[in-house]
Amino acid sequence: MQAQLLPEEAVKSLGRWLTESERGRRYRRGGGAHTIPYSPPSWMAIAPWPDAFADRATVASASVSRANVVAVVRAAEQAQSWAEAFVATQVWGYGLAGYGPYRTGQVLAQPGAEEAFAQAVSLLIDEGASAAYERLQVLDGLGPAFLTKFLYFVGQALPEVKGLRPLILDSVLAGVLRRHATKIGVVAGYEWAAPIATRIWRDSNWTSHRYHIYLQWMYGASEQLTAASIEWPAAPDVLELALFSGAWDPT
Repeated sequence: MQAQLLPEEAVKSLGRWLTESERGRRYRRGGGAHTIPYSPPSWMAIAPWPDAFADRATVASASVSRANVVAVVRAAEQAQSWAEAFVATQVWGYGLAGYGPYRTGQVLAQPGAEEAFAQAVSLLIDEGASAAYERLQVLDGLGPAFLTKFLYFVGQALPEVKGLRPLILDSVLAGVLRRHATKIGVVAGYEWAAPIATRIWRDSNWTSHRYHIYLQWMYGASEQLTAASIEWPAAPDVLELALFSGAWDPT
């Protein structure tokens, strides 16, 4: 897959997505405007609550953008309150899903959770995304889809990290890569392409090595798009957003 990034039809599909007013046009300069609605009162039991977020006692509905979350994470870095940063990333990640506050509370209640967040940040700075990913895997109830949301926003907020900045990886993104890997293998004549792709790009529980491969592919594909004269922004998270939004289906 590293040798075969995006086929020409993918580049065209993603280019169209970027021009459409109801889809990608708002992200031509980056993914910061990507906004998710949430219900503040449903998060009443969660602490610490970011000061920049809506008042849970008075506001029935609100929304939060990627840029908003990055700002909260930067403030949390100054206060060394990585639990607050974690909460901000999970509110954005869960949106209106009713089980979001419960699952977030379960993670926060675990002994050593704050320490795990802080250590993951240190590892991201000193060793890179894969090491930080491994550190957070020890927390019960925090699957890859949501731990990578935390890592993604921390990576956006920090001035420097080791290697590639983290991106979100969930079952939707893994599904795109699974179908892409299958198609590449079938075209190459490998009968085992589908089962192998299904195993390595399963819906969850990816290894830190697989996460590293994902980042390499996403950054390579983003560079390909930037060089393709379609005015694609030099922001790999826009590709993550586009693929999550269904801008290209490898099948």
